[in-house]
Amino acid sequence: NRPVFVLTRGEEGVKGSGRSTENYSMYENMCGCAELFTKFGGHPMAAGLSLPTENIDLFRAKLNRQQTLTEKELTPVTWIDVPMPVSYASKKLVEQLRVLEPFGKGNEKPVFADRKLTVRSANMIGKNKNVLRMQLEDTQGHVVDAIQFKVEEEDMPLRGKEISIVYYPDINEFRGNQTLQFIVQEWCYTT
Repeated sequence: NRPVFVLTRGEEGVKGSGRSTENYSMYENMCGCAELFTKFGGHPMAAGLSLPTENIDLFRAKLNRQQTLTEKELTPVTWIDVPMPVSYASKKLVEQLRVLEPFGKGNEKPVFADRKLTVRSANMIGKNKNVLRMQLEDTQGHVVDAIQFKVEEEDMPLRGKEISIVYYPDINEFRGNQTLQFIVQEWCYTT
């Protein structure tokens, strides 16, 4: 969630590339430092550059001085496709979503969100205890199974608390049984 440059020492100074965020034009900001580069080019989201080693600190200082990003612009934003109550999801919907596969860059997996889900249970599972398994209940009493991968135990929600989740529905197959399961990408306490 921050623009970044990676620089590597080369035969004649330093070479590097940068990747940006939606709200920071990398190329435009580099134009404000043009005198420091041997060569450079790019566009708002990415750039490449070469510069003398002795200009690295000047480049860093000038970029930081001329940047106008606000704290809000540096705050991560989660994009969802649609808010969808977990009670709406079904195995049939999962099968319909699979028509959109394969998912990847340029064809991202659809992501949904729901709010005010009460945590009925939450525990860590897996060999490394880094998978969060939860049972969540919506305001109509509909209970669903949810799972989140790569979680630290201290990031487990408290039982009985209300949370909001960003998720996609999936089908869990275990010993020949298929059940609807929600893959949670992130969650937060409902305020």
